[in-house]
Amino acid sequence: MELDFNKLDGLVAAVIQDHKSGRVLMVGFMNEEAFRKTVATGYATFFSRSRNKLWLKGETSGHRLVVKEISTDCDRDALLLKVEAQGPGVCHEGYASCFFRRLDQGEWKISEPRAYDPEAVYGR
Repeated sequence: MELDFNKLDGLVAAVIQDHKSGRVLMVGFMNEEAFRKTVATGYATFFSRSRNKLWLKGETSGHRLVVKEISTDCDRDALLLKVEAQGPGVCHEGYASCFFRRLDQGEWKISEPRAYDPEAVYGR
């Protein structure tokens, strides 16, 4: 299970993909502890760079990510997690995916409706 955590100061990028549809839901970062916790529990756990701590995806919202498969790239410095999302959305802004904006004629435009009300889940 050796990964190269040295290139990004102790982190690897983790692309999160829906295991059925193939849609990319989010990108997070894992340190070695988050990776091991993910493997041990079967739920995606990340390292928050802004809070400088581990966080279990869904610990506040209940929208956890059940890991179905984990792959790494040829350099072993990035991960692909195929998951089953528990809940209506992954994005903290209320969308099914964090990738809800598309570039349209030089402007970022929201390309889908919200899946849930983030204020009802997270408060202010």
